[in-house]
Amino acid sequence: MKVYSIPRVFVPKKWDLAGLHGISDATLEMHFGLYEGYVKNTNLLNERLAEIRERGNAAGTDPTYADLVRGLGFEYNGMRLHELYFDNMTKRSEPVGSSRLSKALGEAYGGFDEWKNDFLAVAGMRGVGWAIAYYDTTTLEITNHWINDHENGHIAGSVPIVVLDVWEHAFIKDYKPADKDKYIEAFFANLDWKACEARLPLPSVKMSHSST
Repeated sequence: MKVYSIPRVFVPKKWDLAGLHGISDATLEMHFGLYEGYVKNTNLLNERLAEIRERGNAAGTDPTYADLVRGLGFEYNGMRLHELYFDNMTKRSEPVGSSRLSKALGEAYGGFDEWKNDFLAVAGMRGVGWAIAYYDTTTLEITNHWINDHENGHIAGSVPIVVLDVWEHAFIKDYKPADKDKYIEAFFANLDWKACEARLPLPSVKMSHSST
C-alpha cells in the first residue's frame, strides 16, 4: 500500500488592524474567528482525505470522498480569500497615486476612476460573495469579477489583485444590509494599495481596454 505523506497543517495568520476607518474592532474580532474556522476545517478535511488515500479507498464514486473533496474547495478558498482580504487592508492607507497599479487599473478600464466605479458596481451587486480584480497572466489585463461561494467563479490563470469580502459577516455589525455601500467605501478607505500592487506578477504591464 502506498503511504501518503502527512498533509500540511496550516496555521492561522494574525493581523494588527484594530482602529480601521468604518470597520469596527468587534467586526474584525468576529471576522478573524470565522477565518480561523476555515483554517481549522481545511486542516481537518486534508487529514481525512489523507487517511482515505492511505487506505487506498479514494474513489470518485464514493459519496463520502466526493463530499470531502468538494468541501475542501470551499474551506480552503475561504481560508485563502480571507488572508488576501486582510492582507490588503491597513490602518495607514495611502492614496494609490500614480503607481504602477494605478496605471494598470486605469489602462484596463480607460481610467482609474472608471475602474473603481466598475469595481464598486460589482461589489454592490445583490447577494453575498466576493468582488475581486484579477490580473490575467495570459492577456495581461485586469478585470473585475464577482465570486459566489468561495470556490465558484475564479478566473483560471489569473492573480487576485484587489480582494473585497462582501459576505454580510464582513459588515453586518457596523451597517445594515441596505447600507452595504458604506462598508464598501470604508474598505477603500483602508485599502493597502502597496500590498495590492505587490501582487502584480510582472515588473511592468501593458494593458488594453477591456470590460467585465
